[in-house]
Amino acid sequence: MQQFNSLIWRECDSHYALNPLNYISVQDDYQVNVNLLLLAQYLDKKTHYLPLAQWETLAATIEDWDTKVVTPYRKLRRLAKSHLQVSEYQQMLDIELMMERKTQQMLLKKLNQFESEGVSTITDNNNDTYNTDNYLCLFGIDADYFTELQSA
Repeated sequence: MQQFNSLIWRECDSHYALNPLNYISVQDDYQVNVNLLLLAQYLDKKTHYLPLAQWETLAATIEDWDTKVVTPYRKLRRLAKSHLQVSEYQQMLDIELMMERKTQQMLLKKLNQFESEGVSTITDNNNDTYNTDNYLCLFGIDADYFTELQSA
């Protein structure tokens, strides 16, 4: 049984840093949670495949936090940008990052709960984007559209 730790997010952050504007675009245009998308890409890279039901559960785990706290705060930050000094705006970004870290903790806890419960993962898979496909299909999005994110 594999236990995941917070080091996952370092690798995800590095992947995000390669093309942040694409991730922000996916987030804004499709309401995709970037943390979940990055996690899906990470798990694909590690060939640790989760069934669709687990992606639904992961999305549900953070839904309230994301829709009631993170997303409204992000909108407020963006609206306030033109009215703030650079240092004030940076403080708002730092708070949003803290909220994103909370989201990551919630996801990590649920992922480890799957592992400890022995919920089956798919081991025989020839699809390099299995998790990414499963997560994005929750939005009716074809993952092929995001090949630049997956290959970055």
